[in-house]
Amino acid sequence: MIGKDGMKEFFTQRIKRGLVRRLNNFKIASLAREVFRKEPQPNGAPVIFFKASTGIDDLSWNSGFHLLVSWAFRLQGIPVVYFACDSGMSHCVLGTNRDNVKKEPPCKSCVYQSRTLYKGANPHWFKFERDKEIERAIQNLSVPELIKFQWKLINKYVVASSERSEWAKQSPSELGIASSQSTLLAMTLPLGELCLPGLRWVLRVHHLNDDESTRYLFREYILSAWNVAQKFDALLVQTQPRAVLVFNGQFFPEAAARFVALKRGLRVITHEVGFQPATAFFTEGQATASPIPMPESFEMNVEQNEKLDVYLAKRFQGDFTMAGIKFWADMQGLDESFLKKAAGFKQIVPVFTNVIFDTSQPHANTVFEDMFDWLDLVLEEIQSHPETLFVIRAHPDELRVRKSSRETVEGWVAARSVDKEPNVIFISPRETLSSYELILRSKFVMVYNSTIGLEAAIMGAAVLCAGKARFTQYPIVFFPQTIGAVRIKMNEFLSADLIDVPLEFKRNARRFLYYQLFKTSLLFGDFLEPSVRTTQSRLKSFTLDELVRAESVQVITNGVLKGGDFLLGK
Repeated sequence: MIGKDGMKEFFTQRIKRGLVRRLNNFKIASLAREVFRKEPQPNGAPVIFFKASTGIDDLSWNSGFHLLVSWAFRLQGIPVVYFACDSGMSHCVLGTNRDNVKKEPPCKSCVYQSRTLYKGANPHWFKFERDKEIERAIQNLSVPELIKFQWKLINKYVVASSERSEWAKQSPSELGIASSQSTLLAMTLPLGELCLPGLRWVLRVHHLNDDESTRYLFREYILSAWNVAQKFDALLVQTQPRAVLVFNGQFFPEAAARFVALKRGLRVITHEVGFQPATAFFTEGQATASPIPMPESFEMNVEQNEKLDVYLAKRFQGDFTMAGIKFWADMQGLDESFLKKAAGFKQIVPVFTNVIFDTSQPHANTVFEDMFDWLDLVLEEIQSHPETLFVIRAHPDELRVRKSSRETVEGWVAARSVDKEPNVIFISPRETLSSYELILRSKFVMVYNSTIGLEAAIMGAAVLCAGKARFTQYPIVFFPQTIGAVRIKMNEFLSADLIDVPLEFKRNARRFLYYQLFKTSLLFGDFLEPSVRTTQSRLKSFTLDELVRAESVQVITNGVLKGGDFLLGK
């Protein structure tokens, strides 16, 4: 129960957030009007910007990236079309109340925020229209059937040249656009699959209950995704864009838009928070999979190695943040009780887990159905190897405020009585034990797709990876491609006197981490800073000329318009 001091602090922070948000919105509106006054006559086909799943009544980091890049494009004479939600979904991901799924989303505050962001522009607003035919088709479907649900979209919105936007009145060939965009196009949309990641994310689970609450939300997401797909496809035909830029592409609004745009042969760029504070990651692939292009010819020089070592020194002490969250505020070493227990075993093997509903997980599940499927196999090997101490570490993000998981490793441990195994130590997400000290004392390391696997490889450890990670595209860890092969490799490592780790693993791990941190993480720290709640951002003071000249903005401009690689030069 919260005491008087706690209540006072709660309301003080709430008032402070509200004041900072209003001041930030005033600054946004002022700059937006300045952009409108200064933007030159647009030239060429537009770029469509769409983000409906990041931020409701505040400026999230990704909303900040979206806004700044669109302003910079407009100031360079690149036409921009904002596809913006005006109560365009019956339920959206961020507006869902998981404890009361039928509660209406906060459309009023969300639309107000969007109108602030797009002050002086002329967004293409879309509203929700319920499709009765699809509604009847899905009314009695189970969750497994809803996952497989598909529906065909036949574009009916081919418009005459006189009705099209100014930049789209040229022929498709004049704009460098495939002519198929201006013709009727039929496509089958996997609506269930498009909605699944967002549904899992908002319910904070991977395994969905087949109950009416889940089915209701799934149905409404499908109807909403269908509405977005139709309206967005109509906009594509009307505007004939050169490219589409969306937030992460995993949640159903952006996933539906990305799907129809790709079907029309358009380039789609997705973005997410980068791997350092106040940075963004842009890619023509799926941002949540982090497809990082690293040429084999890249070798780190002395300056780059020193730069990476400075970062790693802080990281190994727990001094880092991700998306505004500082996980290890007080990292602790291995205590005496841990060391005493470990002394009774032949070897130590840590098992690092992930958050099951995270948007990286759909990309990770290529060998196993999901992380818990892998953990079940690990438990079998734990029971077969009493000489080995297994240290199972839950990810700290499982208990993040306002984002705590409802399907946890801690729950799996309790359900399987894993903590009762004599050769297991379970580290809950509340504990701040140093993973890096643990790695130094380990025979080898097991991960699903956690970044700690990359760091362990840099430390010279043998890493057995069970899920596809952004770093498994390069020789950095051991990544068997079948469940049987994972089991064989695990037993091989457990019984080996010495594990031979190829020298290239450590080299590639360092090269990859440098690329991830200092090449793909596009810098926006001159324009954005953490707000009162660090998961949100606010504008700094800057001139629009400074924004346009910024290296990261020019990298994104080149990437969108000329097919560049979205990498910083240094």
